[in-house]
Parts: sequence; C-alpha cells; structure tokens
Amino acid sequence: MVATFGSKVLAARGTSIYSADPGGSSWTSIDSGRTGALKYSFERYNYDNTDKIVVVDGANAPTIFNSSLSATDVSASAVAGAKHVASFRDHMFYSGMSSTPQEVVFSKPFDEDDFSSGAGSGSIAVDDNIVGIKVFRDNLFIFCENRIFKLAGSSVSDFAIQDVTRDIGCINGDTIQEFAGDLIFLGPDGLRTVAGTARIGDVELGTISSNVQSIFNNNIASASEFDSIVIPDKTQYRIFFTKSGTVDNQTKGIICSLRGQKFEFAELRGIKPASTDHFVDDGDVILLHGGYADGYVYRQEVGDTFDGVNIAGKYRSPDLTFNDPGIRKHMQRVIINYAPESAIDADLFLRYDYEDANAARPAAYPLDSNSVIAIYGTSLYGTATYGGTTQPLVRQAVEGSGFAVALRVRDGTGSAPYSLKGFQLEYQLGARR
Repeated sequence: MVATFGSKVLAARGTSIYSADPGGSSWTSIDSGRTGALKYSFERYNYDNTDKIVVVDGANAPTIFNSSLSATDVSASAVAGAKHVASFRDHMFYSGMSSTPQEVVFSKPFDEDDFSSGAGSGSIAVDDNIVGIKVFRDNLFIFCENRIFKLAGSSVSDFAIQDVTRDIGCINGDTIQEFAGDLIFLGPDGLRTVAGTARIGDVELGTISSNVQSIFNNNIASASEFDSIVIPDKTQYRIFFTKSGTVDNQTKGIICSLRGQKFEFAELRGIKPASTDHFVDDGDVILLHGGYADGYVYRQEVGDTFDGVNIAGKYRSPDLTFNDPGIRKHMQRVIINYAPESAIDADLFLRYDYEDANAARPAAYPLDSNSVIAIYGTSLYGTATYGGTTQPLVRQAVEGSGFAVALRVRDGTGSAPYSLKGFQLEYQLGARR
C-alpha cells in the first residue's frame, strides 16, 4: 500500500505500516505485528473534525490512524480480515471477509468502530462474491465476480440494494476508479463503465475498449495482479498488468484518455506497481505508486526523466503519397508546429518510399528551441523569451525525393514535455514512374 495522508506518505509492506515525509529517505514504523497480511486498501475520512485513514489488509483487523498517526484496531470480529473499505453516508462499510465473501458490514453513523445492534449499524448480503466497493454520487456500488449492485439510501432504515447488472462482473477491485464522470472497471471483456452497463445491459456497446480488445484479452489472460490510477487533470485512466516473472521495465499497462466524446488508448511500459494512490492537494495532483519489489515509493508526472533515465520519445507520421503514389515528389521544406513547455533538443527525419533500403535517407535535421516564451508569474527572468509565441513554427529546408514520404521525430535527451500540433510539407512534382 502507498497513500498520502496529511503531510505524510504512508506505505505498507509485509506485516508493517510506515510513514515518511515526502522526498525523505527514512521511514518510521507506525504499526507492526500483522499476520498474513495480503494486499492493503484504505479510506480517508473525517467524522469528528479529525482527519483519519482506515487500513484493511484481507487478514487482520482494520486499523484506524488519526492525524497524529496513532493506531487503533477495529474491535468487531465481523469485519476482521476485510479486503475492502469505503465511507458512505457517514457509515464505514467493510467487505471481502473470507468467512462472509458475499456480505457488506457497516458501522453506526460517524463511528467506524461501533457495530452495536440498534445504533444504526447492520449488514447486507448479495448473491455473489464481492471484489470491490466504491462510492459514486449518491450510491455505494458493490462489484462482484459476476454481478454489480448499488446501495441507495441514507441510513439503516432505508438502505436498499438494487441490481445494476446480473450478467457482468468485475475481474479485480483494484481496477475500479471514478473517471470522466463515471465509474470505470475491468470486466471480462475489457474496460466498462457502470453507466454504460446499467444503460444497455450486457451488450458489447458497454465496453469502451472494443477497439483494442486483443490487447486487453492478452493481458487479462496472463496477468496475476492488477492496479490502476486516475490522472484527473489529464482525464486519463491507467491500468497496470503485473505478470509473474516479468521484470519492471517489461511490465506493460494501458492508458485510457477521454478526448471530447471518444476514448483513446495507448500502451505504456516500465511501471510495475504494487499499489497506487492519487490525491489533489490545493490543485496539485499527487500520483504515487509503490514499487513491486524494490521497496521504493515513486511519484508519477514529475520531472522530465523516468527515475533518472532519459525517456525515448518517438513520433512517426503515416506514409504520405499526396493522392498520387505514381509521381515522385522532390521535398523542399518542412514546416512543423509544436507547443513546448521548456527548451527542447530533438531530431527530425524524413523517410522515403516506406523506408525502402534503396531510398534516400537524409541525415537528421535539428528540432530544438532554447528560447521559450515567458509566462508571467512562473518564468524565471533571463531564462525565457518575452514576446515570443507559445506554439512556434519551425521552417526547415530538407532534401531528398520519393513517391511516398514519412516524417519522424526522435527525442532521447530528457527534454521537457512538448506536443506536436501539425506539420506541412512543401515539394515539387517530378516524373511519373
């Protein structure tokens, strides 16, 4: 487990839970002596004007930490060994107990450790094994292996369970996240949204990942563990597939991004998380993951390198024939438009005739910028250019000719992020072959 809590970072490994200052190099044990702890989960909440976090591990009694990181075990045997925890309507809900895998147990209002009969606590059973619970809007969603339910109401007097679907389940509760105004989870046929499943039943349209179905099929079949995280300011969901025997730099995941009304997907590689957490602190989005075997806690989306190693950035356009693959084009100039965050140092290539070995292969052209526009309040005087443009145009004279041409950009220097906005090719027509 890795979690942000107040000004501290909490991490659990094996039978102990630790705390540390962000960026620090030493850890302090705040709870130990657990037996057979499995994967940890947690919930942050505040019932009595004191920030708290409750931790469950699938084997031991849930543990509550207050803002001073003082630990108290939940005493009720009914929730011992809970795997999942969520705060809903000022009750604390626990599920995933090995002896009652189809039951959700909840405390009385405003007290996560009181299950007194008649005080507002209780339990609800469903007819499938629970793999995760998640609060969304005015409901508590209960994800099972083959079904999904939602709990509505505000107290024990009117809590009512409703079917969302009895035909689709969730493969792993660690894939459930609130994303793009909905709940997203990994089903047996790829990524689904709760609203999509509720709206159209179990037909294929509920699957948002059908365009990359083969990638999900391969990873679902071979992965032993799953994890996920949401990057709110990018409207991005990342899912990671952990496979036994696969080293960190070969571990793959998938990025799902919402662009307008469409979902876009990309593969990622090199992150093998044992746990994840995201938290928004005064507008700063903090994304953490715990290393699978090295004991480190990493922060994503910070800096321009991958844990000190330069990131290889590559772009390749389609092979362009300009509506006539039979006429040779003599290239004269490339005009490329990009949006940098800082100075960049990349290489621009032109490749002809589908990169045929006998076609022209001009050397790299520089694509760099040392003078970046200054933004008032964030730029440092003397290091930025005042009066510049946020999306410069590079006009680069080029050489070579071919019947088809492709543009490539390669960057492995550790440049700050930048995005390619578009490009234009100027050429003269040659002979027809």
